[in-house]
Amino acid sequence: AYVFGTRVEVLVVGDDPALARQASASVLREFDRLHRAYHAWQESELTALNLAISAGRPQQVSDELADLIRESQALSEQGQYLFDPGIGQLVKIWGFHSDEFKAVLPPDIDLKRLIAAQPSINDLHLNGNTVTSRNKNIALDFGGYLKGVALDRAAHILRQQGIHNALINIGGNVMALGSKEGRPWRVGIQHPRQSGPLATVELADGEAIGTSGDYQRFFELDGKRYPHLLDPRSGYPANHTQAVTILIPSDPKAGTLSDAGSKPIFIAGPEAWRQVARQQQLQFVLRIDQNGQIEVTDKFAGRLKFTTNKPALIVVP
Repeated sequence: AYVFGTRVEVLVVGDDPALARQASASVLREFDRLHRAYHAWQESELTALNLAISAGRPQQVSDELADLIRESQALSEQGQYLFDPGIGQLVKIWGFHSDEFKAVLPPDIDLKRLIAAQPSINDLHLNGNTVTSRNKNIALDFGGYLKGVALDRAAHILRQQGIHNALINIGGNVMALGSKEGRPWRVGIQHPRQSGPLATVELADGEAIGTSGDYQRFFELDGKRYPHLLDPRSGYPANHTQAVTILIPSDPKAGTLSDAGSKPIFIAGPEAWRQVARQQQLQFVLRIDQNGQIEVTDKFAGRLKFTTNKPALIVVP
């Protein structure tokens, strides 16, 4: 299927094809529901909330959206607000609220206005299910978070329907359930500048892996790459990193953390990424800088299997 702006697949291992098809269909229906309910620029509950925020009106939201807001506020705080779903207006003026990107820089006056306004999900206040904001420049965009939520929902649905061995892949955010006929699931980590994987890693039951990269959603102008990963502090795309991959051990929120956790590390940059990873309690991290240099935490390095000659690595604690 194609949802969340990317290709998704559900692989099931089992002896009952009818059960596998039924469970997979349930997962894909849930993906489609989440996609429609929280779409950032097509009519949805999320766009209705954004309109209310921009008008300075309180808005009653569903229990589910209230929970998503609370959770993403906590995740944003852990990541020093480098991952912040409140910067939807910034994403929009860069042209990333579209399936095709135009090679055009946003007007400087609009960028300066938004940076001065400092929109952040932290400015939202929830009283029960009523959302208010002290900042009208906030627009929620769950694009850096919802794929992870969907992974956790998929794992729950599959287990509930009796599926214990499966691999769920949402555009490179992957969760493993059980095994592949007794062997661990092995997944590839995409090379950001070459076709095919840089390395592979085995995933145990319930583990999830997520990658943020500058090589899928981007445009180029005058020989410079502008990816969709925006630094809320500058208003510009982060240009010091090609890709960040993180692995999350088995946890009820492993999928969510695999999606939201990679963004702050990507945006933090060469000097600060380790501190940001530690603050998020992430121990399995691989980062590739703008020059292709690979840095990897010692715990992750031991689990990687490189597909060609092992590249030069900087292994860090």
